[in-house]
Amino acid sequence: MRLDNLKSSKYSNLRTSVVNSFFALVFSLVLGAIFISITGYSPFETYKAIFWLSFSTIKGFALTLSQATPLMFTGISFAIAYKVKMINTGAEGQLYAGAMAAALVGAYVTNIPGIVHIPLAMFVAFIAGGIIAGLVAIAKIYTGASEIILTLMLNNVIILFTSFLANGPLKPEGSGIGQTERIAESAELMRLVPQTQLTIALLIVIALAIIIQYMLDRTVFGYEIKVTGNNRKAAEVAGINVSKISILTFALSGAVAGMGGAAMVLGVNYRFIEGFSSGYGFAGISIAALAAYSPFGVIPAAFMIGILRAGTITLSRTTSIPIEFVDVIQVLVIIFVAAPAMIRQILNLFKKITGKNKKKEIAGGEVQ
Repeated sequence: MRLDNLKSSKYSNLRTSVVNSFFALVFSLVLGAIFISITGYSPFETYKAIFWLSFSTIKGFALTLSQATPLMFTGISFAIAYKVKMINTGAEGQLYAGAMAAALVGAYVTNIPGIVHIPLAMFVAFIAGGIIAGLVAIAKIYTGASEIILTLMLNNVIILFTSFLANGPLKPEGSGIGQTERIAESAELMRLVPQTQLTIALLIVIALAIIIQYMLDRTVFGYEIKVTGNNRKAAEVAGINVSKISILTFALSGAVAGMGGAAMVLGVNYRFIEGFSSGYGFAGISIAALAAYSPFGVIPAAFMIGILRAGTITLSRTTSIPIEFVDVIQVLVIIFVAAPAMIRQILNLFKKITGKNKKKEIAGGEVQ
């Protein structure tokens, strides 16, 4: 009976999160339309330009998916760390570390077939991102350091270090920008649609999302992750090594972000290029929130944000509408996803101020 109640509670919470995320997206689009209208532009023309590109042609759809692919990696990365109530704001740096690692393997490890070369480059990127995140988790567990501050600071360190490598010892002779040597053809990811940037990285990240979701829902390790995230003290009483689980989970989070960097190098740029990321790591935070921190839910959430990002290309080419409106919509998504928690905090504060303890008295007011 108790197990049935737990399952019922689990699916009820999931359903509530999905509904909240759906309305968060809807409300952000509606409020975004109001902002666009206030500034003197046409919301209809704006959304037409954004969504028409993604569904009118195969190449437009492929562009949307290619824009969404790195966001899927970083969204899954953040969602995994959140399962143990740790905040990975370092996906951007881990993305760069994975990209540099994949570029080195792709360019300097040669004379091996693609069936070996590609997995090797992805694996090295996986390890690079995992090591960085794992070190942060160790520092948090054993010294009490904030993983948020550590990862934010490491972002700058990693990005600047990779920039030094791309402009210094690894820069090809005669190159005008910071970059590494081009990777070998055996390390290039196959394109799913010719003459587009959509590659099998999309299939890789979808498979990764399915595997991680299965791990969380069907394995002992996944169960230990959830228990650790829900109640660390209860997990310790139950005999779970909370420190070990937290470190491994956060390391896995960084490893997934590292694979996102590899996907950009092996499938899009074919080398490490300084400043290649347009904030993919930080965008993963809003995507994970929109997906209710479900690894598999990140896939459709990233697709929606991919539509917005791809739509900016149409906005800049065919209209005079500022592309910053897309950023506004993404920020609104975060605000509306966080709204239920904000409302609960306001209600709790109201209870403390008024001294009213009856829920009906509060629920009967205008807040409802």
